[in-house]
Amino acid sequence: MIPFFSFFLPILFLSFLISTHPVKGQSLINETCKTIARRDPNIGYNFCTTSLQASPTSQCASLQGLGMISIKLLRHNITDTRGYIKHLMKNRKLDPYSKLYLKDCYELFSDAISSVKRAMKYYNSKRYDDANIQISGVMDAATTCEDGFSEREGLVSPLTKRNRNTFQLSAIVLSIMHEINKGSNV
Repeated sequence: MIPFFSFFLPILFLSFLISTHPVKGQSLINETCKTIARRDPNIGYNFCTTSLQASPTSQCASLQGLGMISIKLLRHNITDTRGYIKHLMKNRKLDPYSKLYLKDCYELFSDAISSVKRAMKYYNSKRYDDANIQISGVMDAATTCEDGFSEREGLVSPLTKRNRNTFQLSAIVLSIMHEINKGSNV
């Protein structure tokens, strides 16, 4: 009887640890997103949780880790959007105004990639104020890109959803850094 328990007990304990670990990470994601979505009207709770859960490492991340994950998600979003803009610019049927605004957006998102890379370095060095400035610039890039299309009556931005996602991901990064800065465990 003792050999059975000596074999079964460690397995039971190990399976308990494995099964509760993701719950802890999921709980931190839910609490973080609930807190920051409540404080910032630019952040949707569902968007926040879905975005952070997209990273496999989020399940075992600390608040600091969720901050870095959100910055990496933002970098991926910006890089992908810039590639999408480049693809759109190849369309020969686009009117000259759309091409002009897409070119502006391409430049804004190119600069935003550099800003996010700087923000990552600042974040890793715990220079949150400097990282905040860089991420705020990314937010401005998404807004400026979107606003450009509204300058011309009847012109519809093909980037509205992508700009909104960039803006919201930036807001998530800024809010998580704010929570870290104030010493919150969410």
